[in-house]
Amino acid sequence: VDAVLRHNLHGLEIDERCVEIAAFALAFAAWRYPGAGGYRTLPPLNLACSGLAISAKKEEWLALAQGAADAIVAEQAPALLPELDKESLWHTQLKAGMGSLYDLFQEAPLLGSLINPRQMEGDFWRADYRQVAGLVQALLAAEEQSGEQYELGVVAQGLAQAALLLAGEYDWVVTNVPYLARGKQTAALRDFCAANYREAQQDLATVFLLRCLAFCRTAGAASMVLPQNWLFLGSYKALRQKLLKTERWQLLARLGPGAFETISGEIVKAVLCAVGHSRPSADHCLCGLDVVGASSTGAKAEELASAHVLQVAQSSQLQNPDARITSVSVVGSATLAHYAISMRGIVSGDNDHWVRTFLEICFPASGWRTLQSTPAQTALFLGREHIIDWRAEGVGMLRPGVKNEAYSRNGVAVGQMAELPATLYDGSLYDNNTGTIVPYNSGHAPAIWCYCSSSEYRAAIRIIDQKLSVTNATLVKVPFDLAYWTQVAAEKYPDGLPMPYSADPTQWIFHGHPADSDAPLQVAVARLLGYRWPTELDAQMELADAARAGVAASKLLQPLADKDGIVCLSALRGEFSAAERVAALLAAAYGPRWRAETLHELLAAAGWAGKSLDSYLRDQFFSDHCRLFHQRPFIWHIWDGLRDGFAALVNYHTLDFKKLEALIYSYLGDWIQRQKQELAAGVDGSQARLAAAQTLKKRLELILHGEAPYDIFVRWKPLPQQPSGWNPDLNDGVRLNIRPFLSVPDVGRRGAGVLRDKPTIHWNKDRGQDVASAPWYGLFQGQRINDHHLSLAEKQWT
Repeated sequence: VDAVLRHNLHGLEIDERCVEIAAFALAFAAWRYPGAGGYRTLPPLNLACSGLAISAKKEEWLALAQGAADAIVAEQAPALLPELDKESLWHTQLKAGMGSLYDLFQEAPLLGSLINPRQMEGDFWRADYRQVAGLVQALLAAEEQSGEQYELGVVAQGLAQAALLLAGEYDWVVTNVPYLARGKQTAALRDFCAANYREAQQDLATVFLLRCLAFCRTAGAASMVLPQNWLFLGSYKALRQKLLKTERWQLLARLGPGAFETISGEIVKAVLCAVGHSRPSADHCLCGLDVVGASSTGAKAEELASAHVLQVAQSSQLQNPDARITSVSVVGSATLAHYAISMRGIVSGDNDHWVRTFLEICFPASGWRTLQSTPAQTALFLGREHIIDWRAEGVGMLRPGVKNEAYSRNGVAVGQMAELPATLYDGSLYDNNTGTIVPYNSGHAPAIWCYCSSSEYRAAIRIIDQKLSVTNATLVKVPFDLAYWTQVAAEKYPDGLPMPYSADPTQWIFHGHPADSDAPLQVAVARLLGYRWPTELDAQMELADAARAGVAASKLLQPLADKDGIVCLSALRGEFSAAERVAALLAAAYGPRWRAETLHELLAAAGWAGKSLDSYLRDQFFSDHCRLFHQRPFIWHIWDGLRDGFAALVNYHTLDFKKLEALIYSYLGDWIQRQKQELAAGVDGSQARLAAAQTLKKRLELILHGEAPYDIFVRWKPLPQQPSGWNPDLNDGVRLNIRPFLSVPDVGRRGAGVLRDKPTIHWNKDRGQDVASAPWYGLFQGQRINDHHLSLAEKQWT
């Protein structure tokens, strides 16, 4: 045991306290080792702190060396260094060594074990660091040293020991490296890594991989715990190529998430890696284990000891796309990149500014374009909820990608996260979370769709890239058997890929008809309030025959739509109640399919079994509406807080200043007049209804007037363009325009203002930083602030 401590075990740590803990742990293990003799004096441990700082000035530090020369040349130097001339000791050895030691460790608290004395240039090798260490130890023994000099000497001894270990070569280096991406490093650390470890500079973990190999003597080995992303990300291509050509890969074990007891979820996905420090032979095989599927640390440990070991030729990995490390070789297979392109989508830099759901504005609208986004699951037609403001054709966006070759071409859109859900792509603009795969030959589209929508495609991607999110370039770097998938497509789609169709009203290709939709009650209410889907307004949109039939049928319902987009739940102003009008529209939509029990079935499907349509509209419709349409409601339920009080459904698209006046003074005014009459007649509850209605009137007048804090603020618009009073610009979106209705004092649910429920909408600071030309840059110091109010006086002054 003592021999092992003396000759075999060496340790470095950047933190001084951790070195002390390590020393205790090592000593404790030595004392308890069976047959080693128990507690006893141990030989000096080969442990050192590689993060010690030098606080003294260099002149003071060198004065220590001068003192060493004066103190030990006469008596100790001949025995310590008999081959040296006494008079040349200071000039040729100690001064150079101590000076280089000082320079070497100036950045030690930052660099720690990354310091490599054997890579240092200059005068250090004029003085052997082992001699420097010996001289410093002799200095510490001199009794005449003062306290201050002694403290410097203690530091010097620690640095000399660290330098000895840092400059050493070892048979086996074992560590769990530190993880720190380049973007989170300090400038000094980034510069050091770029200068000394260029291929590995993207992460401190991979920098340590190269440093550990530098610790190894020829035929030595390094065993490490590393994050997995360097095995497949394009930014590490040069590192992989270098290591595959120059080092002997011995074992790679993929651990996946949950490998650490103290870290949960997807935070760290690690690999165990053992690399031999010698050039590999032509037939050398890399051995691999995969325990990603094991659910716990214990299960992973068991599988590491028993799982089947895969072998793959190390040289073959160089021929994989980007030299990515896979458990099986893909050499010789044509990749999807031979048949299709995959280009990066739009990086707007400010989605809250540029992107909306299509239901928020009167779409189609001049300058607005459809925006393909990530599908929630693999299906033929999904991810068609959003539109993007293209009036400036991308000017002002971070990376608009205006020359993207995928635009106006058909292909496949793939979500770049987790399970990589796929959907068909129609040539729209698309966001950067969505990867498109567009074939060079349009005839290959069915085969590519069948492949990309299969589990085989997801498995192939995960072989080369286990990161939670993959890049668009990765999507086409997998093997693709065109002949096989063409046959699959011919069997599955003998007439070719289907034309666009969706029964989902959140998709812009929805046909607009309540019957045969996924949410007939929601669609019926929207149609009653006068909303029309894009397919009804854009005759050029390519659709399946079933969708065309739905569009044609939906147009027949247009005469039933309300003229001003305001429908009261109670019968007012000569109009039937909302429930009666919705039921009539549904009956017309279903035609011969409408039966006495159809309405009950629709309510049951909406989770309202055994209850009335009127109660559904009063109590549940708006909550369902917010949830279905991604918390951007376009039909608003305005009420006075009483279940038997005033309530109206309003089409947000038509609610301008005059319509809000009509709601306040005509519809609500008629209700108030009725309650006054009932109060005079002694009708029960009329007094409470009158008070609630009058309160609602005051709240709505606050919105109409628009004085702060019941105003609309749009952070990307300068002061002269800010809405004054209730004059919203639909292009600004529901999120900002709905705020006054939620901000006025509540009539019912907390935080919902005058609305029946509170959508999940916030006006916190948005992500990112504004550019200096942004209208509120000076006031907000570049932050994207939404929680701001402007008085009418400020707006009118401009």
